Amino acid sequence: MNNTLKVERAKKDITQQDLAEEIGVSRQTINSIESGKYVPSTVLALKIARYFEVTVNDIFELDLED
Repeated sequence: MNNTLKVERAKKDITQQDLAEEIGVSRQTINSIESGKYVPSTVLALKIARYFEVTVNDIFELDLED
């Protein structure tokens, strides 16, 4: 799964820690999502999308292998 989470954070000029605190997860979780090591739950993906005021599909995209 690909994601544009780092780009979205850059647009709002927020750190991984800032985002983590806003949505109630650890900074390590945000880092793992951004690096593709962790696929967020549906609820977490929705919280992230809501924070950035975009759709889940605007941030997360399936790879051809997924």
